[in-house]
Amino acid sequence: MDRNTVIGLLLIFVMFLGFSFYQSNRARKIMQEQEQKTMEEVQQQEDSIAQALSLTAQDSLNENTPAVQENQQFSSPQLANMDDYVVETNKAWYYFTKKGGYLHKVCLKDVYRYTPKDSAKILMEVFEGGSSEININLQLRDQTEIGTRDCYFLSDLDADTLVVDESHNTLSLRIYPNNQGDTLQCQTLNVNSYIEYLYTFSPDDYMFTHTVRFVNMEPYLYPTKHNYTLEWNAEPKNVEKNYENEKNLTSVYYMDNTEEVGNIDERKGGSKDFTSPLKWISFKQQFFTATLIANGEQTFDSGTLSATAPDKEEREVLKYCKAALDFQMPDLNKGSFNMSMYVGPNQYRLLKTYKMKLERQVPLGWRFFLLHWINRFLIIPLFNWLEVYGLSYGLIILLLTIALKVVLLPVSYKTYMSSAKMRVLKPEIEAINARYPKEEDMMKKQQATMALYRSAGVKPAGGCLPMLLQMPILIAMYRFFPASYELRQQSFLWAEDLSTYDSIWNFTHHVPLLGDHLSLFTILMTIATIFYTWINNKLMNPTQGNKDQQRMMSIMMYMMPIMFFFMFNNFASALTYYYLLFNIFTFLQMWIFRMAINDDKLHQQLKANMQKPVKKSKWQIKMEELQKQQAQLQKQQQKRSK
Repeated sequence: MDRNTVIGLLLIFVMFLGFSFYQSNRARKIMQEQEQKTMEEVQQQEDSIAQALSLTAQDSLNENTPAVQENQQFSSPQLANMDDYVVETNKAWYYFTKKGGYLHKVCLKDVYRYTPKDSAKILMEVFEGGSSEININLQLRDQTEIGTRDCYFLSDLDADTLVVDESHNTLSLRIYPNNQGDTLQCQTLNVNSYIEYLYTFSPDDYMFTHTVRFVNMEPYLYPTKHNYTLEWNAEPKNVEKNYENEKNLTSVYYMDNTEEVGNIDERKGGSKDFTSPLKWISFKQQFFTATLIANGEQTFDSGTLSATAPDKEEREVLKYCKAALDFQMPDLNKGSFNMSMYVGPNQYRLLKTYKMKLERQVPLGWRFFLLHWINRFLIIPLFNWLEVYGLSYGLIILLLTIALKVVLLPVSYKTYMSSAKMRVLKPEIEAINARYPKEEDMMKKQQATMALYRSAGVKPAGGCLPMLLQMPILIAMYRFFPASYELRQQSFLWAEDLSTYDSIWNFTHHVPLLGDHLSLFTILMTIATIFYTWINNKLMNPTQGNKDQQRMMSIMMYMMPIMFFFMFNNFASALTYYYLLFNIFTFLQMWIFRMAINDDKLHQQLKANMQKPVKKSKWQIKMEELQKQQAQLQKQQQKRSK
């Protein structure tokens, strides 16, 4: 690659960036619309919570409440204009619809969604705006099909709000069939037959039980039908700063009866049909998850799961998640199907306590055993230990980096020594290059170089292997930081949120590859990497090979940090901050090694090694014996042929 080629590539790169600034201002308009919508949601949510918490005690609906319409087959529709049933625990407010009886929204306490700087805080809503729906399809005696989402559920509460404590922890919602009265104008509810949703809560737990009970329903439901389908649809909404990143981490997860955890492809989406049982299903976002679990020995017999990405213009819905789950209700008179539901943070440490492999939803590199082993048994325990001391997360990342560099110190030292030995042999290498200047002598030059290394006790690959051992840790960090719930909305220096990018400059236009901003930690990481590359090339690496190869290698080494700049500009600032620290400490280590090791003494030691007889490895000895045997066989064959 000559000078003109390099200049041409740079001009193309500059033209590419220049053209991008003339693109449409769609990103700026979308940002303005989102900010306006956010402010409207603040007021709506505050009004909703205030109304739910200020409900006074009301007379409960009597179980013999007359129905107002003659053709209703289940509970009274006069609940249609009333508010949700609300359950309050120490962790969240849960909103259950009166029409359908399902959980359609959860408002977490002391947890906030992303809002622009200087904007009012908004409490985090899982299923924001009531975007979740659960339905069980029923078949009546006359083979009419209805869904529980169309039925109005009655409660046993004295008020529409249940504040959970040790003695008050259940919410019973029931639908009753209608009995025909003496006249066609009046119907009453049969209180001895019902379908019940029984929810049981713990004050300090994000998980609650959800039991579906059929009581004396055989006269009303089709008697030979014992398999039912539970439909769960949800539209997770954008609650984090980086919409694209959050969308790409949203999908449907599941665990089958063999305890294998899988998911629908997070980027491509799609659907999966299951003929074998499923143990749990989860609609998982970047930092929050909602999971439906079959309790005990029960399972969902089969099902269909899907996750569909919205249109490209959509900037609110992350995915359209659907699950159709089949379950058995063998006894229509006293049957039950027991489930649990978790709605809360997608936090590894918390999910692991349930011992149902829910933590497998946290992306720690599960497909490659070495990555998740490093994260589970090294990074996370060390991170959690540092958390105990109440340090800022920026300082925790600093200490974590130092600890890892100390652990990797022997590996780094071996890498440096291998490079230093090759560097001090530069005069001998140049002598070999001068001895074999022609291209056709390339093989002889390589053989002479390898012989020199062998006699001096230098292993050219000795520096590569230790360097490769560091790569799994760097990649494990690449998975760990963006997935860490602990870093969400934690500030450090100029970064407002370590779980997303630290923007110091926002563009008015969307720039290809970069997005709509510049991340300062990414810029600093790139500068540090380029500086380290320059120092490494100047001081560490011996000059070997022809000049064209050296020039090409040098260009590649400098292009890599630039490529990483575009790649990491949209990543979590905690990750780019860690890589920045890693580069800085790597440079400091190299400088310390450089000061501690005398090149002249090392060179003399290698020269002394050259004077000693070369110790052959077992493999070399065996190869020489085979060569001797082969030479003897050739001589014997030549004698016979004569």
